[in-house]
Amino acid sequence: MTRALVLFAHGARNASWAAPFERLRAQAQARLPGVPVSLAFLELMEPRLPAHVAELAAQGATGITIVPVFLGQGGHLLRDLPLMVGQLQADHPQLAIEVAGAVGEDPDVLKAMSDYCVAAYAKTP
Repeated sequence: MTRALVLFAHGARNASWAAPFERLRAQAQARLPGVPVSLAFLELMEPRLPAHVAELAAQGATGITIVPVFLGQGGHLLRDLPLMVGQLQADHPQLAIEVAGAVGEDPDVLKAMSDYCVAAYAKTP
C-alpha cells in the first residue's frame, strides 16, 4: 500500500447516522479500485482518525489524503483537525498527510446540493 484516502466525518451516537457516509465511501472505493478508501470519525464513532491513521501507517501507507466530509470549516476543522494532524505527523514522520478542504465548500458540491434543493422545491405542490 502506498497512498490511502480517508473520509473524515464528525460521528454521532446513532449508528444509522453513518449510513450515507458509508455509501459515499463505497462510491469512492468503486472509483479508486487500487486505493484503500476508508471512513474515520472525530468522535462518538469508531474508528477515530488518530487510531485509524496509525493502523494505515502500520499497514505500510506512505501517504494519506484526508477529506473532511463536513459542510463547512467550523471549529472542528479549524482547531481540532490541525491539532490531530500535527500529532499524527509527529507520531508518523514517514507518512505524508494531506488534508483537503471541507467537501461542502467545493463549488461543484454546492451546485449539486443547490440542484437537489431546487428539485425538492419543484416537486412540492
